[in-house]
Amino acid sequence: MRFTAIGRTAVTATLVIAAAACGGRGETGEGQATTSAAQGQCQGQQTTGITDTTLKLGGIYPLSGPASAYGDIPKGIKAYFDYVNAEKGGIDGRKVELVVRDDGYQPPKAVEEARRLVEQEQVFALFQTLGTPSTTATWDYTNQRKVPQVFVATGASQWGTDTEHPWTIGWQPNYVSEARVYAQYLKTEKPGAKVAVLYQNDDFGEDLFGGFKRAIEGTDVTVVAEQSYEVTDPSIEPQMRNLAESGADVFLNVTTPKFGSQALAADAKNTKWNPLHIVNNVAASVTVLKPVGFENVQGVVSSSYYKDPNDPQWADDAEMKLYKEKMAQYAPGADPNIPYHTFGWAVASSFHKALEAAPCKTREGLMESVRNLNNVQVDMLLPGVTMQTSADDAFPIESMQLMEFKGERWEVFGEVIDTRKEFGPLSN
Repeated sequence: MRFTAIGRTAVTATLVIAAAACGGRGETGEGQATTSAAQGQCQGQQTTGITDTTLKLGGIYPLSGPASAYGDIPKGIKAYFDYVNAEKGGIDGRKVELVVRDDGYQPPKAVEEARRLVEQEQVFALFQTLGTPSTTATWDYTNQRKVPQVFVATGASQWGTDTEHPWTIGWQPNYVSEARVYAQYLKTEKPGAKVAVLYQNDDFGEDLFGGFKRAIEGTDVTVVAEQSYEVTDPSIEPQMRNLAESGADVFLNVTTPKFGSQALAADAKNTKWNPLHIVNNVAASVTVLKPVGFENVQGVVSSSYYKDPNDPQWADDAEMKLYKEKMAQYAPGADPNIPYHTFGWAVASSFHKALEAAPCKTREGLMESVRNLNNVQVDMLLPGVTMQTSADDAFPIESMQLMEFKGERWEVFGEVIDTRKEFGPLSN
């Protein structure tokens, strides 16, 4: 698909943006959300939330509720921006302020918080709305208001295939491509596999599971049982009992952290069923596995695209050393070995590079930049993983590497898989 360029031109971290090249700004409206406009070469473009010295961003996360494990992500983001503000003078001289709101993983609440951030807080952009349901609930609003909704914290394929919401873009590998990686692994390493699937009954679960079913079409890998759950369910034990009865030799765990941990525990508890366990990336943090007991999750398979702070191969890595040092300095109560903190650091660094590359420090300029990333290297991503977008490709990160849990940590194996080259583009 092809995207039309937007305005093409020739917790609290202190974060803020608007370009000298864009000249001054004008305010309109009173007692409601106001719109600021750039002048000079960026004349007419929106500069609400950004000045020559400040940048205000808004983030929506489930700090409470069934997906509250993801509440660690903004801690990593905040530490990165605090570091950049204090030691680098901000982003292009603009100090960043990050306003974080809690939606409890409830789409109606996410809409409420999006309105508050845009209309009351007057943010420049929504940076990271977490979760497929919450982001789906808010993207009509943000696109109607022409507010950037960038690097959303969800891998739903619609962020890259949809052409009706040009102000929204993802960041992490999409769920369909992730599913293709698991399908390819099974076709190669476990031909004839019989797969049982647990998936979350929403756009997230259906996207990844649907991608997996399409990826195994015409192969001897088959799905022999499937069970869904609701995010309001107290437990998934009934579903796990049903799946175990299938006799499948592979279990595909398509869940968010709370339910991922429950599924891992149920699998470990059932000694009569010992399938190869594949857990999707968004539930693969060691914080999900540790309550189950590391001895009970040996051999579990997943995938990743950014560096694991628990992996000793990165002990002398310059970016990992910087991350751990600055986490200790700017987020002293947060454990730097929690991968969700590392995720936050990586996506904040990605935003930094995207904004710096924008010719106009405006809302339109930011979107122009994130949709024209040219093999941008982000030091916290795995070697060989870069950000790449174009008018025909709206998926920033599309490479990942398989990993297996051994001892007390994940170990990556095989080569980095560029899903663009391996499987071809996704279509809407």
